[in-house]
This record gives sequence, structure tokens and C-alpha cells, in this order.
Amino acid sequence: MLKKRFYITTPIYYPSGNPHIGHAYCTTLCDVFARYKRMRHFECYFLTGTDEHGLKIEKNAEKAGLTPQEYVDNITNVFTKLWSAMKISNDDFIRTTQERHITTVQNIFSKMLENDDIYLGKYEGWYCTPCESFWTETQVGENHLCPDCGRPVEKATEESYFFKTQKYLPELLKWYDNDKVITPINRKNEMLNTFIKPGLDDLCVSRTSFSWGVQIRENNKHVAYVWLDALCNYLSALGYGADHDELYQKFWKSEESEIIHVIGADITRFHTIYWPEFLKALGLRLPDRVFVHGLLMMKDGKMSKSKGNVVSPYPLIERYGVDAIRYYLVREVVFGQDGQFTPEQFVDRVNVDLANNIGNLVSRTISMIQKYFDGVVPNFEKGVNPQDKEIEDMVLETIFQYENKLDDLHITEAFIDVMNLLGRANKYIEETAPWTLAKDETKKKNLESVMSHLAYVIFVGTKLLEPVLVEKSPIIFNALGLTKEEYDYDNLKNFNVLNNHKVNKTEILFPRLDVAKEVEYVKGLMGNNK
Repeated sequence: MLKKRFYITTPIYYPSGNPHIGHAYCTTLCDVFARYKRMRHFECYFLTGTDEHGLKIEKNAEKAGLTPQEYVDNITNVFTKLWSAMKISNDDFIRTTQERHITTVQNIFSKMLENDDIYLGKYEGWYCTPCESFWTETQVGENHLCPDCGRPVEKATEESYFFKTQKYLPELLKWYDNDKVITPINRKNEMLNTFIKPGLDDLCVSRTSFSWGVQIRENNKHVAYVWLDALCNYLSALGYGADHDELYQKFWKSEESEIIHVIGADITRFHTIYWPEFLKALGLRLPDRVFVHGLLMMKDGKMSKSKGNVVSPYPLIERYGVDAIRYYLVREVVFGQDGQFTPEQFVDRVNVDLANNIGNLVSRTISMIQKYFDGVVPNFEKGVNPQDKEIEDMVLETIFQYENKLDDLHITEAFIDVMNLLGRANKYIEETAPWTLAKDETKKKNLESVMSHLAYVIFVGTKLLEPVLVEKSPIIFNALGLTKEEYDYDNLKNFNVLNNHKVNKTEILFPRLDVAKEVEYVKGLMGNNK
């Protein structure tokens, strides 16, 4: 069934430190998908936020001489400021310290207790504070190290509530039968082989050893364990269980909506095992997709403040513009795989793709239309030059592939196709040599076709890049003389959309960078996470 609405979520980020370009990666890719859906006139609700409870926050606040609430308020403001700078178009920002969320978690806990999904017991085992994760003796090994982050774990013994994982295991496995629900598929296989087949232990869902969390109504010395607390954000943001639950009805309950969670690999277990089971316990539908993206790493591994290898997006935005950063994140790392940030790759991507492929194409085409046709785009006519049909066919094929790939979250590949189309247009200029055609009056029709084809390819390419290039796209549309109604997505296959439009000279869209100078500048940013 063709879905009419889309609910896309990022993980909610843990505000234990300032965000860096690795955080921006996931949020930007989700933003591109949300903008794409809206561009095609679908309803889309895009959620991000912060996960603000837990022992780690409590300890960090104490070190900083702040209350936990003061501490998370400060850090959360840094996240919202970054999303604004990155032009993120989220519809909501959920905080797990908000009353709407706390009430939802308490109601869900109560419902699970009533349904006998939760029981009171005692936890004995190993706990990793940074990961907020419990582990067995076998999992931590003889050195007692966290399997996820490699840091030492602590022995923990406390009264806790537990969720009955076996109760909903058959329904979870039925969900797993669909190969599309967890992608890439190797993540699903990892969950099956590492956690499910060896036998799922019941999940600890409350803590008593600290107080910074959602208090359980039925037993107020307990707070909800962070993973029950945090996962419920996807429902609390939509008003699940509230008096005004229109968003929940529209974007979760309705079968016309597609629910897509985008997460990092380190939280796959919680989103693909426990979250679906919680939903089944509540009698709710499960997500349509859980997409696990890879890590954006440095040459020396995962970004971390302790390594001093993090890069703040702010100086990059200030020096190169937000579109350059957004494009790099979308294009350089294949969504779903690990990727590497290097200064050399960043500068090269700006120069090759943005300055040459787009900027140069727009500049040359506008200048030639002004020079040869007094700034008016000639009427489009198919198949005048030998190369014209290839260009026409490639435009239609690019649109087709773009939609198919983006709908399936193959985001990087979709934009590679668009860049290939623009690259073909640059080659088309060299093949047709309009400067030579302009000298021969008998070739006027050929010259008209070259200019109209180039203008049309620029329109199509810019429209397809609009979810990424949020600042430059309107400038290019204006250069082509297009109104907002004319550059609507529905006009994408209208070859005549630019007929007789007056073009406008525009600024240099993406100045070419001095490679050696800019590589050194970006290198200098590493470790400066301000």
C-alpha cells in the first residue's frame, strides 16, 4: 500500500557533551529525507530530541556543580542551536525531562504492570554507566569490560522491575520475517545470532541506585530505566495517551503512515528487540523501518572528545556555508555504512561537485543565454542535436532512480545519480561547443536547443538537490527566472517549464577552494569542539 504520511525519527541524543559533526550526520540525513517527502507533497513529521535522564547525567551534573536539570538545560540548548545552524527542519524536539514525556512513561509503565508484562525482582550483574547497559558475566569477560564501549563495568545489585521478554518473542520473530524492517540486513542477523538465539534474558526496566529519572507511580523509590524511558519518546512526542492525540492518530495509529526510525549501530539492540516488544505489550503497531546508519569516523577511529579528534560544524558552516557541510555529509558517506571524515575529502568534494559540477554549470549556462539570446531561454525542442535524446532520457531516468532510491533510504546513491546528470550536462557543453554554433547562423536552432536543454537540466538537478542545498537552490531558481509555483516538484518532467524565461546573473555559488590552504584550516579544527 502506498503510504500517504511519514514519521521519521532520529535517535534522541544523550547530552553528556557538546555535539560534533558526527551528531550532525544522522540528523542531516533524516532532514534530507523529510524535506524530500515534503517536496513531493507528502505529509511528514520529523522528530529529534535529547535523552536527559540516567546515572551518567546525574554524575556529570554533580561534577559541574549543577542540578541535573540545569546541566541538561545547558547542553540541550547547544543541540537546538546546532540544528538551527544546520537548517534542520524538525517538526518537534522532544526532551525526556518534559512533563508530556514523563506522564507518558508513567502511564506505559502502569499499563505494563496491569498486564503482567513487568514483575519486581532483583538485579545482580555488571553495569556500564556510559552506555547505560547491563551485562552478564559471560558478556563482560574476565577483564570486566563493556562489550559496546570497552570501558570497565561495575558490579551492581539492586531491586528492579523486569520486563518479560519471552512473552512477546514469537511476535518479534514474526516482525523479523520481513527483510525490510531492519536494514542493513546484517544488523538483523547480528541481533538474531548475538542476542535472540542464545536466549533473551528478561530486561531490567527500573533502577533504585539513583534518582534522576522518571519516577514510578506504583513504587516511588524506583525510576524508569533509561531504555524504557528513552524509547517512549517516539510515542510521547505524538501525544500518545493524551487528551489531544491527533498526531498519534495520524502518524502512528493510521496504517496510511510509514514509521521510520533512524539510529546508530550502538543502539540497535534496544530499537530492534525491546522497543518492538514494548509496543506489542501496549497493543500498538510496530515500526515499518529501523534503519541503522554507520559511523562517521576519523582516521584514528570513532570521534570522541578524549581522543581530541572531533570537529565542530560551526567553523565549517561559517567558512564554507551550510550547504557545503550538508552536501558533504550526504555524499561522502554511504548511508548505512561507516565512513571517514578527512580534510582532503571535504575540500575535494566542495571543489569537484559543488564548485565545478554545479556552480560552473550554472555560471556558464546563464552567461551564454545572456550572450546569445539576450537572457531569454529559447523554447525547448526535443532531439535537435545528436546528444539531445540522451540528455532527455537521462533526466527522466535520474528522476525515476532518485525517487526509488530515496524512498528506500538509499540517500547517498540518489544524490550520486543527480551529480552524474549534472556532470553529463557539463560534458554536453563541450560536445556541442555552443561558442562555435553561435558563429554559424544556420546552426541557430542547434544553439537554441543546447541552451534550453542546459537550462532544463539545471532546473531538474537543482530541484533534486533542494533537500540538501537549502540555501543555494532558491538562488539558482531565481537565476533561471522561475517563480515558486513554477519550480514545484510537479513541474519536474515539464520540458517546457523554462520557455521564454528571463535569466538573471547570479553570484558565484561555490567559490573554488585553495586545496592546501583549506586542508590545513580544517586540520586545525580537529579537537576544537566549541
